[in-house]
Amino acid sequence: MIHSKLLRNAARLVGAAALGGTLATPALSETTLKFAHFVAPQHTLTGSVIEPLAEHLDEATDGELQIQVYPGGELGAGPLEQYVRVVQGVADIVWGLPGYTSSQFQKTMIAELPGVKAEDTPGYEVIWNAYEDHLTDEFPGTKPLALWTSEPNIFIMKDHDIRTPDDLSGLKIRVAGSASGAMVEALGATPVQMPAGEIYNALQTGLIDGVVTGASAVADFKLDEVANSYTLGAPLGQLVFYVVMNQAKYDSLTDVQKQAIDDMAGEPLSKSAEDAWNAKAEETIAGLREDDGTTVIDLSDDEAAAFGELTEPVTDQIVSDLGAEDTLAAMKGE
Repeated sequence: MIHSKLLRNAARLVGAAALGGTLATPALSETTLKFAHFVAPQHTLTGSVIEPLAEHLDEATDGELQIQVYPGGELGAGPLEQYVRVVQGVADIVWGLPGYTSSQFQKTMIAELPGVKAEDTPGYEVIWNAYEDHLTDEFPGTKPLALWTSEPNIFIMKDHDIRTPDDLSGLKIRVAGSASGAMVEALGATPVQMPAGEIYNALQTGLIDGVVTGASAVADFKLDEVANSYTLGAPLGQLVFYVVMNQAKYDSLTDVQKQAIDDMAGEPLSKSAEDAWNAKAEETIAGLREDDGTTVIDLSDDEAAAFGELTEPVTDQIVSDLGAEDTLAAMKGE
C-alpha cells in the first residue's frame, strides 16, 4: 500500500512539473481514519480486516482515504470501552466484541448461542440477515463495517480434561459475555467474565480453570503456554465481533470516499474476517494435535449431545426472555 501511494504521488509531481514548468508539491486532499483496537498487531484482525480495508480504500480513492492503526489500546486502554470510544470520536473505527458490553447487544448476541447458526452457514450471513430489521438499534451512532462470528467455541483447560458436563462441576470458566455465561452456568460451572487479554494470567495463576472461546484465541493470545487440555465438539456456540465506524465521520466524507467504504462494508469485509478466524482455528488445532504434552479430546456425537441437552435450552430461554423470536427467525433465514 505504501509503495503504491508513493508511486501515485510521484506521478502527480511529474504531472505538475510538466504543466507548470517547475517541480512543486501539489495540494493533496487526504483523509486519515483512526482505527483503534486492543490487541497486538500480530493478531488475526490485522491481516483479515485492517490490511484488506486499508488497501481497498487507498486504491479506490487514489490515496485520498487512508487508515492509521492504533493497536494495543494506544487510543485508550480497556476493551470494554471500544464502542464508547468510537461514538465519542476518539477513534473513527474500532474493533470489539458485543459480549464485553452484553446489555447493549442483547439481540445481536443471539448469534452466539447454540443452534442458531447451522454448521454449513457462515456466521456473518446469520447476523446480516437480521441486521436491517432487528439489530440497528443496538448500534447507535455508528456504521457497522463488519459483523461476523468466530469458529465454534471449545473448552480450553489447565489440568482438567472435559469429557462430560459433570467434569465441569465447580470449575471456574472464563467467558466473553452473558451468552457464554448462561451456557456455563447450565453446565454446572461458574462463569468468570473478563477480556481476552487477561486470560493468560488468569489461567497461569489459577484464577480460572479454563476458558470457553474459539481455538484461534489459543494462537492469538499464546494460551498453549498455560493450557494443556482442549475439548472439541460440544455445542457451545461461537463469539460475535464487530468493526464499526463513527457515523458522523462517515457522513463527513466525500461521495467517492463513502462509496469506497460502502463497497467493502457489510458481507465482503465480514467474510474476510470470518474466513481468517476459521483458518487460524484449523491451523491452531492441527498444531495442538501434534504436541505430545497436550490433550485434545474429540467428543463423539453421543458425548456432544449430553452437553447439548443442557446448553441448547439456554438459547430458547434467552430468546423467549427477549421476545426476540422474530430476530432468531431472521438469523436462520426463515
